[in-house]
Amino acid sequence: MPYIVGIAGGTGSGKSTLAERMITGFNGQALLIRHDNYYQDQSHRSMEERVIQNYDHPEAFEDRLLIAHLSTLREGRSVFGPLYDFATHTRSSKQLLLEPRDLVVVEGILALHNPVLRSLYDLKVFVDTDADVRVLRRLARDMTERCRSMESIIEQYLATVKPMHEQYVEPSKKYADVIIPEGGLNPAALALIASRLRHAIEAAATMRGD
Repeated sequence: MPYIVGIAGGTGSGKSTLAERMITGFNGQALLIRHDNYYQDQSHRSMEERVIQNYDHPEAFEDRLLIAHLSTLREGRSVFGPLYDFATHTRSSKQLLLEPRDLVVVEGILALHNPVLRSLYDLKVFVDTDADVRVLRRLARDMTERCRSMESIIEQYLATVKPMHEQYVEPSKKYADVIIPEGGLNPAALALIASRLRHAIEAAATMRGD
């Protein structure tokens, strides 16, 4: 049975970097699942309608599918997960093969919001980073990786990202077992978490008689 970690935090907080660095050192026995890939498909809408959707609201995600996939992985079975295309705001025709691993990490802004999702995590982590730092990181990311204009990024941030962070993301911090400032840029916290994960996984293997 895998050890499942949920990592949440605001946009640009460093949670993705934390998740990526967390899974290194497990000799291929770690799986990273991005909550963003479970965005609801928008292919039934026009491009104009897709652009104005609120992608920071809990209902923007198909959590039921993610819950089903995590439950399947817990049973030791593989599953094909979705892949989201941010350029078209639709779910890609390609899928990701998700195979059971000793460590499964789920990361996303609302990874700790859904109580059913939370119940599947063995460890819940929240990445806490100052808002001004997060905004600058989001600007840089969306302009370079998603080819968006500064004006559209700022407009979206003020219209949905900021209010949804205050209403849903920040309150989910109270469910975290561990709060990490600066996420993946906090090497001391990362080392402590990695040590805890290795201990938990080794203990589970001992109980199984591996």
